[in-house]
Amino acid sequence: MAAKLQHKLDIDEHTAMVGIHTGGVWIAEALHRRLGIQAPLGTLDISFYRDDFTRIGLNPQVKPSQLPFTLDDRHIILVDDVLHTGRTIRAAMNELFDYGRPASIVLATLVERSGRELPIEAGVVGLTMELGPGEHVKLCGPDPLTLEINTAS
Repeated sequence: MAAKLQHKLDIDEHTAMVGIHTGGVWIAEALHRRLGIQAPLGTLDISFYRDDFTRIGLNPQVKPSQLPFTLDDRHIILVDDVLHTGRTIRAAMNELFDYGRPASIVLATLVERSGRELPIEAGVVGLTMELGPGEHVKLCGPDPLTLEINTAS
């Protein structure tokens, strides 16, 4: 994914990376180191920005978002572990825009899977999976990072 990001973007002093808790942060930490991005790594917890928390429940371990840089006119690499419905990414972008106006946002995701509900597209994808409606993929970690595929009972 780091090589794909380097090929796709001109990474410079205006580039910043933001990971979405929790799996996206684990991936972002590794990418941030590999790419040598100057700005500190930002993290988002989008729990209060979701439009589906009444259906899936509120995460009992809400973490604070940390954006240790201004977003205005920055090129943001937004990192998540799994792109499924698109709702997490929509919520993350809503939160980012509450902090400022980035010049651009590129989504990097470890896994892109079937089941999109919103017109969200990743710019960089590590792995594409076709899963059935009752199947879920989860990143476990942080050390080591492993992918699990589960079937709803």
